[in-house]
Amino acid sequence: MWGVVVIVLAAAASWLWTPDKPREPLEARYAAPPSRFVEVAGLRLHVRETGPPAAAAVILMHGFGASLHTWEDWARGLEADWRVIRFDLPGAGVTGPDPTADYRDERGEQILLALMDQLGLARASVVGHSMGGRLAWRFAADHPERVTKLVLVAPDGFASPGFEYGKPPEVPAALGLMRNALPRALMRMNLEPAYANPQALTDETIDRYHDLLLAPGVRGALLDRLKQTRLRDPRPLLARIQAPTLLIWGEQDAMIPLSNSADYLKAVAGARLVTLPGVGHLPQEERPDAALAALRRFLRE
Repeated sequence: MWGVVVIVLAAAASWLWTPDKPREPLEARYAAPPSRFVEVAGLRLHVRETGPPAAAAVILMHGFGASLHTWEDWARGLEADWRVIRFDLPGAGVTGPDPTADYRDERGEQILLALMDQLGLARASVVGHSMGGRLAWRFAADHPERVTKLVLVAPDGFASPGFEYGKPPEVPAALGLMRNALPRALMRMNLEPAYANPQALTDETIDRYHDLLLAPGVRGALLDRLKQTRLRDPRPLLARIQAPTLLIWGEQDAMIPLSNSADYLKAVAGARLVTLPGVGHLPQEERPDAALAALRRFLRE
């Protein structure tokens, strides 16, 4: 996904300088009510909560380079019947960098556990996309008593080219230029492969991704997260999952292909799969209606 970034930035960094944007206007635009900031595990977490406070809770976790806004349509489709909670993961959106500079999965689990405690949630259904899916299934494996149901949207976790078990990924030095050079046109080029239908990628969506990647410290935090990624064979952890599990996958996913779903179906007892024809890596954005009915049915069971 970041190959285009590396090639173009290496060639044109001198005239592509893109500084961070000031925090205050970004928070005014992207963290307006019902958003709020919650002190959790030593950081200021951007959280958005909608739906009946007494209803069963659903927590939505976004993927790499995204923000809680990726769930906007699904949140609207769920909030009449569920307490819907989403947040900008550390190093993303207007949460910004983690003061600990620790972006390992173990830290992510600690933050999710602390957030649930802060919100008074003994249990919740957990939905995760891509990198957020990896965090979701790890949390379900390590804290089965806290997860009612598990929904994985094109989850990350198995080894793939460039991501081997036990080794950090090879992060090209040229990618570091992203800290100072990330023009909007390059943002579009980077996002388009995530959509099966590029027409679904609106100017508003590009602006949102671009703005939030230019939030203070976010680009450096994303690079730190990449460098700290250490995959391990997920099968022993996946075998420990007790929560009913639903997989949702776009059939035209070019980031994490549908064929990966077979690994999860084999490893997670009783897991079910919903596939979405003509949909890429971001079903919640590209075709939010395509899986919402199946998600609602699953959560009601």
